[in-house]
Amino acid sequence: MNNSVSNTVRLLGAGLRALLVLTVLTGVIYPLAVTGVAQALFNNKANGSEITYEGKVVGSSLIGQQGYSLDYFQPRPADGLGENSVNTRYKLILSGATNRSGDNPELIKWVKEAKAKVVKENSAAGYTVKPSQVPADAVTSSGSGLDPDISPQYADIQVHRVAERNHLSVAQVQKLVDDHTEGRTLGFIGEPRVNVLELNIALKALVAKS
Repeated sequence: MNNSVSNTVRLLGAGLRALLVLTVLTGVIYPLAVTGVAQALFNNKANGSEITYEGKVVGSSLIGQQGYSLDYFQPRPADGLGENSVNTRYKLILSGATNRSGDNPELIKWVKEAKAKVVKENSAAGYTVKPSQVPADAVTSSGSGLDPDISPQYADIQVHRVAERNHLSVAQVQKLVDDHTEGRTLGFIGEPRVNVLELNIALKALVAKS
């Protein structure tokens, strides 16, 4: 009986020591080491890829925002997102796609309405957007509904409207788009893209300077 109690106490002691050591290693040392390396080598990514303007964080380069006025470049639609009365620029209560098939009548209606809206909003004096010029990302949301990027084609058809509303030349605004167009990752992954938030911040700075 005494041996049994002694063995139990010994095993409990060993288990508690193992728990303490593993807690320190995996709960303190390892997280601190990973955090330290991330902050030292990948500071921007580790902190959420934040984008700042005039010393303030205005968003993340990884998350698209909604609610821009027509003075600015517009992002992709976000039909798959839920409503959020607290933060209408993100609407993060739900994230996802529309879950409609390609031949779904409701989706077809959305796309037709969105295309007509894009054509109307982006046609400016001396420049008319043709329905055939409207790319798919201008009328459909991404799988998450939070895509921060648009295609260069969608950015290009917005140039005349943005220039007109901000009293800038088309050449000035087109240069902004060209300067903020990123190529395929590693030259072959994905498609060329333009980050809408970064582009709009550059536009705001140009307008202020002008």
